[in-house]
Amino acid sequence: MNAIDIFFNTSVLARAFPMLLRGLWYTLALGATAIILGSLLGVLICIIRLYAPKPLRLLAVLYIDLVRAIPVLVLLILIYYALPFAGITLTSFTAAATALVMVLAAFTAEVVRAGIQAIPKGQFEAADALGLGFWLTMRKVILPQAFRIVIPPHASNCVSVMKDTALASVVASSDLLKQATDAQALFANPTPLIGAALMYIAVLWPLVRLTNWLEVRSQRAYTR
Repeated sequence: MNAIDIFFNTSVLARAFPMLLRGLWYTLALGATAIILGSLLGVLICIIRLYAPKPLRLLAVLYIDLVRAIPVLVLLILIYYALPFAGITLTSFTAAATALVMVLAAFTAEVVRAGIQAIPKGQFEAADALGLGFWLTMRKVILPQAFRIVIPPHASNCVSVMKDTALASVVASSDLLKQATDAQALFANPTPLIGAALMYIAVLWPLVRLTNWLEVRSQRAYTR
């Protein structure tokens, strides 16, 4: 048996394709959930980190530091396997989404904090002089400017989260990697794993290029 039959067996790939496609949709749903919820939670944590009373600010800092320090895989295993001992049982999708949301929220909070702190203080003073309240100032004046700064690094974090969805296979989820390993065992051939790798590339490569484009565009905007 030659290398083509082992690693690029079209017959095996055709039979495994429905499984891989189900896994791909699961992975995309998991990634989208983590990115949307993690981004929103990260902005909220950032605002708490900067403007809430001191006890809440300290809690936000502690959350950000701890979550950024814990490997995603360890956090996922703790959520899925340890919480049941406390009477909290989550599905594999919910556990994986929770872990990824927590991680992205922590990184998003730091990225947005850097973006907000890069805004001149005169913007805050001008909004205050116009009689704008805190939330209106953040929504209409500060965050729109900060988001233009943080989009490139945040996009990079989102790509990392999409790649980390592969860790969901550890908790028996039906993501792309899990479906590929199941298909590899079912057909006794590694071709499904190659197929899964190609699917990951098809999804993530455009996102990587988009991130690079955003970084270049951001640099050009600041050099004008």
